[in-house]
This record gives sequence, structure tokens and C-alpha cells, in this order.
Amino acid sequence: MFRRPTENPHGNRKDWHNVKRLLPYIWDFKGRVILALACLVLSKVAVVGMPLALKEIIDSLDPTQLSEPVITLPLMLLLVYGGLRLVSSLFNELRDAIFSRVRFHAMRVISKRVLDHLYTLSLRFHLDRKTGGITRDLERGTNSLSSILNYLVFNILPTAAEFVFVAIILLGKYEAKFAVITFVTVTLYIVFTLSVTNWRMHYRHEMNALESQSNSLAVDGMLNYETVKYFTNETYEIKRYDNTLEKWEHAAIKSQNSMATLNFGQGAVIAIGVTFMMINAAQGVVDGNMTLGDLVLVNALMLQLFIPLNFLGVVYRALKYALADMDLMQKLLDTKAEIADATDAEPLKVEKAHVEFKHVSFSYGLDRNILKDISFDIEPGQKVAIVGPSGAGKSTLARLLFRFYEVDGGAILIDGQNINAVTQESLRQTIGIVPQDTVLFNETIEHNIRYAKLDASDEEIKQAAMMANLHDFIISLPDQYQTMVGERGLKLSGGEKQRLAIARVVLKNPKILVFDEATSSLDSHSEQLILSSLKAVASHHTTLVIAHRLSTIVDADKILVLEDGWILEQGTHQQLLAAQGLYKHLWDLQQEERGREQAMAGTKGL
Repeated sequence: MFRRPTENPHGNRKDWHNVKRLLPYIWDFKGRVILALACLVLSKVAVVGMPLALKEIIDSLDPTQLSEPVITLPLMLLLVYGGLRLVSSLFNELRDAIFSRVRFHAMRVISKRVLDHLYTLSLRFHLDRKTGGITRDLERGTNSLSSILNYLVFNILPTAAEFVFVAIILLGKYEAKFAVITFVTVTLYIVFTLSVTNWRMHYRHEMNALESQSNSLAVDGMLNYETVKYFTNETYEIKRYDNTLEKWEHAAIKSQNSMATLNFGQGAVIAIGVTFMMINAAQGVVDGNMTLGDLVLVNALMLQLFIPLNFLGVVYRALKYALADMDLMQKLLDTKAEIADATDAEPLKVEKAHVEFKHVSFSYGLDRNILKDISFDIEPGQKVAIVGPSGAGKSTLARLLFRFYEVDGGAILIDGQNINAVTQESLRQTIGIVPQDTVLFNETIEHNIRYAKLDASDEEIKQAAMMANLHDFIISLPDQYQTMVGERGLKLSGGEKQRLAIARVVLKNPKILVFDEATSSLDSHSEQLILSSLKAVASHHTTLVIAHRLSTIVDADKILVLEDGWILEQGTHQQLLAAQGLYKHLWDLQQEERGREQAMAGTKGL
């Protein structure tokens, strides 16, 4: 499980290695990169040139520097000063505009790569993740790259360039002590800022963790609104929320106080450095070694350096978070896909759709042995049903058929081809499923049905809905097929969602069908309405039915009874009833339950 990076960015990272891995994303536009860097340099040349122009303006207005007592307006110098400001702004904006395509293209490419990689990872990986984990991965993919590029191109590199130019001017025009004062002040400023920022980040981590915890409590409470109301626990939920916010409040106060310490310390370092600079510059003016313009120049150069450095703490903290996010994203991209096509994998070729499970064994881990030496086959056009107690491994068979997991032993064949030797895409295109838990996209009913066949016509979608006994319900809605189903299909009932899933598989029209307890969420009336449709759909297909309600599979060509991962019994419905085994026991239990439901329904009707 990946840790939330804003809580505590870890130090065990390969930051420079990760940054180097970003270069291919931005080097697609190397011409733009070089041009943007050129604009950056020209902008900083103009920025450093402004104090030089200001020096000349002041010297031209200083009577002691004039050979004649008449002072004239240094119009040309003033125009140069204004022009330098204009040029600085122009090249700054040009740099941003030129680099924007590089930045946003890189964000797009890496976001696409992260999502593409997530789709290649196994079902086991996705089941282990917490809700929202994948969206955070996608956010990291764009935000970390964007942040790092921002800080490097718009903060760190410009500051470094300006520092170099200032050093050249101070060392070239004045005594070394001015450069030494500047370098010592900047060094102390950076060391102090980074040290205090590292110290106060503890409080920021605590704040972020508590903020996440309080948000989680609030969201969890809202998601379980009815449960909270059922048990009248509003006060309890609010108290839990407030207790967490109280801790957050204390951490926030400490964070703010530490920020005040940081700001005062930075101001003190700048004040001391500028004071020493001004004392030496003033002494130089008194001694006649420097002009008033020189005094203004060295002071302006030093103060100008600290304008971008004022944001050093913020940039440093944000860069650490961005590098932590980048590290987590790179580790995600380095995660190997558990299920991968063989290098020589060929598309699955299906003619008869004959399915064979040969001595299949599978476990989710060392302590969860699910299937043990399972062997059976489904002849072309046959309907084979799997029944058994909960946890017997029924749904696992469907997941193995789709190759969401690799078998530990044995093989699964379709028309004699091992599914491990064919491409996953061609395998899954051949199989259609109505899952036990149908999760829908937060889109229209039409979109969710058409998802099985993206180029389907409206008439095909309508026919599929009719086959699933869903069309009449749809046209009774105000927006009909354009009705939004809500997040995960929450606006539809369980039965409506399953009928939509049936319509979707009808539209796909695959050669192999899997019904994973496809009528488990339907009432008896709805179940009977669509059973005939299911039979019609399955009549020309090889069909695997994972059933809870035994009444839905009495017409199966063969029924397998699973218990504890073994095939305990197999045969037709009548053969298994005559065997007086587990199937007969399950049948009797369900018949008794059905009888009680009918009796209760009759009582209500009186």
C-alpha cells in the first residue's frame, strides 16, 4: 500500500535518478526547452542590468561627479532603465509561453502512461488498494511532474542564474569583501531557511495527517448517514470529528509560530547582511573609492537576490513533496504486471468454443488454497453450472477463465489453446460476463449498454435491452436511455443493474458466456421474466453459470458441486437429486425457503 506523500515524504528515495527519468518527457520539444532557457538567461541579464542602469542614473545626477555644475536629465539612461524592465518582463512571459507546451505535453504523456500501466496491473493489485488510491496515483503523475518543472525552470534555475550574474558584477567591479558579504549572507540565509523548514515540517506533517483523518471521519459519516441516524449517534460522530480537529488546531498553531520564527530569522539575516554591505559601501563613498551610484548598486543587487530567496522555504518544502510524489509514482510504474502476454502470444482463434479445465489448482496466498485439482469441460453450445456453499471457489473459476489470475497448476484450454499462450485482449473479447456485483459508470444507461460494443446502433441497444427485460423500465423514465445511473450505478436497484449487465452481454454477443450469480439480486417475479431471455441468449453459446439459486440451472447440461475447492458431485439436476448428496441438501433448503416466501406473500395478500 502506498503512503500518502503529503503526510511525511520519506527520505529513502532516488531523487536525481527520478528527475533524470523525466528528461525524455520534456526532450520531445528540445528546441523549445533550449529557447525557453535562452529567454530565462536574457530575462535575468535584464534584471541584473537594471541596478547597473540605476547606478549610472544616480551618478549622472550627483553634482560631485560632474565636471560642470549644471545637472541635465539623463533621459537616455532612464529610457534604458525602463527598457530593461520591459525586456525582463517580455522574456519572462516568453519563457512561460514557450515552455508551456513542453510542460503540459509532458503532464499529458506521463498521465497517460500511469493510467495505461494501471490497466496492465493484475486484479490482485487493484483489490489490495484502498478507495481513491488510483486517483491519487493519477494526480501524482501530473502534479509531481508539473511541480518539479515549475520549481526548476521558474524558481531554482532563474535564482541560480541571477546569483552568477551578481557574482560576476561584484567580483569584476568592486573589492572582494562585497562579494564575500553577499555570498556569506546568502549561504547563511539558505542554511537557516532549510534547517528551520525541515524542523517545522514535522508540524505540517501532523497537520496534514490530522486534516486527512478529520476529512475521512466526516466523509465516512456522511456515506453512512442512514446508519448514524438509525443508531442516533450524531453526537458521537461530531465528537470524534471535533477531537481530531482539536489536535489539528494545536498542530496548526505550532506550525504558525514556527513560520513566524522562520520569517523573523530570514529578516534578521538579510538585515545584518545589508547593514554590513551598506557600512562598507558608505565607507567606500567617504574614502572616494565608490560613488553614490555604487552604494545603491551593491545594495540593490543584494536585496534583489533575496526577492526569489524569500520563497525558498515554500519552494523547498513543496519540492520535497513533489519529489516524494514522483518517487511513489516511479515505484508504481516499476511495479511489474503479474499477468503479461507471452512474447510469442497469438490471438485466440475460436470456432467451436470448447472450454476445458484440466487439473486446475489455485490459491490467493499460502494460507488460502481455493481450488484443488479441478477438471471439467464445457462442450460447444453446452450449459454447465457451478454450485456450492459460499467460499467454495465458484467465482474464482470465472476470474481464472478471464485470466485475471494465473493458475498455480494445470491449464485452461479454449478450442485446445492454452489461455496463457494467447493474448489477453483476444481472450476477453471472446468471453462475456454478467457479474454478481454489477458496477456501472456514472454515465447514461445508453452509454453503459453500448460499452460492450462501442459502434453499436441505437436499434441494437434497444434490442439488447428488450432481451434483458429492461426496455419497458427505461422508457418509463423521464430521460429514457439518456438517464444518468449515478456513481457506481447507485440510482438503479440491484435487479435493474443486473438486467443492464445482461443487456450489455447480449449486445457483446460473445462465443462464451459466464453468468456469475446473474439473478442473485432479482426477486422471484423478475427472475422468472428474464430466465427465458437468458436461455435464449445462451442457447447458441458455450455457457458457464455460477449459481446461487438452484432453480435457475435445472436445465443445465451438467452441474458441478464445489465444496472446499474440490468437485464433490457432478451430473444433471435429476441425477444429483437422486444421489442424495450436498446438491440435494441445498435444493431442499432453497425449496423450504421459497415455500416460506410464498406463504408470507399469500398472507400479505389476504
